Amino acid sequence: MAIDSNPGGSAGASSAPCAGRIGVVTVTYNSASVLPEFFDSLRAQTYREYTLYVIDNASSDGTLELCRRATDLPIVLVANDDNLGVAEGNNQGIRAALADGCEYVLLLNNDTVFDERLLAGLRDGLRQHGCGMTTPKIYYHGEPGKIWAAGGRFQRWLGYRPAHNGEGQVDRGQFDAVRTISYAPTCCVLIHRSAFERIGLMDPLYFVYSDDVDFMYRALKAGLVTKYLPGVTMQHKVNSLTGGSRSPFVAKYCTRNRVYFLLKNQPAVAARFWIAIYRGYLSLRFILRRDSFQVWDLKRAAVAEGWEMGRSSGRRGPAER
Repeated sequence: MAIDSNPGGSAGASSAPCAGRIGVVTVTYNSASVLPEFFDSLRAQTYREYTLYVIDNASSDGTLELCRRATDLPIVLVANDDNLGVAEGNNQGIRAALADGCEYVLLLNNDTVFDERLLAGLRDGLRQHGCGMTTPKIYYHGEPGKIWAAGGRFQRWLGYRPAHNGEGQVDRGQFDAVRTISYAPTCCVLIHRSAFERIGLMDPLYFVYSDDVDFMYRALKAGLVTKYLPGVTMQHKVNSLTGGSRSPFVAKYCTRNRVYFLLKNQPAVAARFWIAIYRGYLSLRFILRRDSFQVWDLKRAAVAEGWEMGRSSGRRGPAER
C-alpha cells in the first residue's frame, strides 16, 4: 500500500480536529473513465474546506495517473496492492479522515456528477436539522429528471429489504420535501464523525454491495437520524463500473450479501424464514425464465456462500468498531 498526499491549494489534513472540514471518501477500481467529470465537479465546489481521500483498489488502468495529475485538488491517495473491496476501502478513507480531524465524512461514488453546491448543501442541511447524516436527491445520469433515489426506506415486511424512494419516476416535485428517512444508498451520504463513534465502520465481509444497507440498518437501530435534502442534487452513472445490473459479478454479490445481511441482523428464526422465501423467489425467476440456468446456478451458490459467511462470522462484522 502506498500513500500520496497532495493538499493542493487548500489547507491540508491535520492531526488536530478541524471544525467544518469534510473528508470526501471515494473508492476507485479501474475508474479512469469517470474520474475527469468527478474531479471537475469537486473543483467547482463553493465549499472549500474538504480533503479528498481516494482509496484505490489495485486499478490497472489510468486511475492512479489521473489522481496524481490532479494537483489542484486536495487529494490524499491510498494505492492498495490488492482489491480490498468497497467496504474496506471506505473504512480506510473513513479512518484517515477521522485521524486527520475531519468533522464530517462524505461517502461519495466517483461515477457521479454534481453541481457546485453539493458539499455546502449537505453540510448546511446537517447543521440545520441537527441530524447524523444527510443525502441528496439523486438522478440517473444522462436521463434528465429521472430519479434514482429520493432517499430510501427499509421494508420491514420483506426482511428489512431496502428500497429507493421514487426510483425510475420522472421528477414532478413529488419528492421535494425534506424528510427523515430510514435508508440511503452510500453513493452520497454526509456523516458526522460522532456517528462512527456510535455504530462503527462498514463491515468488510460484504466486499461490495449491501455494505451500505448494513451500515444504515445499524444507524437506524442506534437511533441516528438521516435527512433527505431535495434541494441538493446529483447524477449517478448507475452500475457504470461493474458491468451493469445483470452482470454475474452483481448477481453474485447482491445475492450472497442479502443472505449474510439477514443472518447477521435478524433473529435466527426470522432470518431462516426470509432466506427460505428468497430461495423460492430465485427459483421462481428461473421457472419464469427471468434468469438463465447459469444465472440461477450462480445465485444458488451465492446463497450457500452467504449462509456460510453468516454461520461462521457470528452476528457482528469483525471491523465495525
